[in-house]
Amino acid sequence: MRYPAVAGQFYERDPGALRKQIEGCYRHKVGPGAKPPVAKDGPRTLKGLVVPHAGYMYSGPVAAHAYAALARDGVPKTFVILGPNHTGLGAAMALGEHDWETPLGVAMFDRALGARLRKAPITEDIVAHRREHSIEVQLPFLQDLVGEVAFVPICMGLQDLPAAVEVGGIVGDAIKGEDVVVLASTDFSHYIPKAEAARRDRMAIDKILAFDVKGFYRTVQEEDVSMCGFGPVMAMMTAIGPAKPELLKYASSGDVAPMEDVVGYGAIAMRR
Repeated sequence: MRYPAVAGQFYERDPGALRKQIEGCYRHKVGPGAKPPVAKDGPRTLKGLVVPHAGYMYSGPVAAHAYAALARDGVPKTFVILGPNHTGLGAAMALGEHDWETPLGVAMFDRALGARLRKAPITEDIVAHRREHSIEVQLPFLQDLVGEVAFVPICMGLQDLPAAVEVGGIVGDAIKGEDVVVLASTDFSHYIPKAEAARRDRMAIDKILAFDVKGFYRTVQEEDVSMCGFGPVMAMMTAIGPAKPELLKYASSGDVAPMEDVVGYGAIAMRR
């Protein structure tokens, strides 16, 4: 079992308080307004999502836009969640072959899909996941929506273009013909003035909306866009192949609390 690393910090530890906090993210002025019911016979057009991963008090309302889109679309059989490695611990491309506990229950590791994903450079290494928050914070949102969750987590310590494309190719092969949504967990610009964060982030988002993986990577590098999960975004885009991107919401921590320097957050849907 992989136990929570940031419960009580990034989100509430008590189950009741956590569900109330998640509900508040949907109803927040920056959020989608309400949590939609999960469509049992939804169109299932979603192939991927870009979702932020900061503390719920800051990025939760933007993340709620992504999960509202998921609810309206219908729930897939399983998820692949790609997140950056903030800690530097463990393997460069780490699969976490454990079930994950959160205050809302246990999210089950999809062993069949995980076995197909265990190909070099992706290796099994729970050490990379033990203290990493980028994947963990997605799970309570999913559990609150659908209850029982099956997923595979991949923590990416390398985020250069060749490495991300290689991981994306492995994921794409593994999910071919399967009912899967791939989540890329990332925040955008970090700790710069709000207007400058919005300017830089918009350049990166425009490349995502054009489904231009190479152009996105080039923009992040040349424009110094300090997003922490650009590798997971590139891997997700590579994995799902052609898609129709839709910007659901962009905001920053400065939109939810007064602050001089902000972190940018984006929710983007990738549709068939």
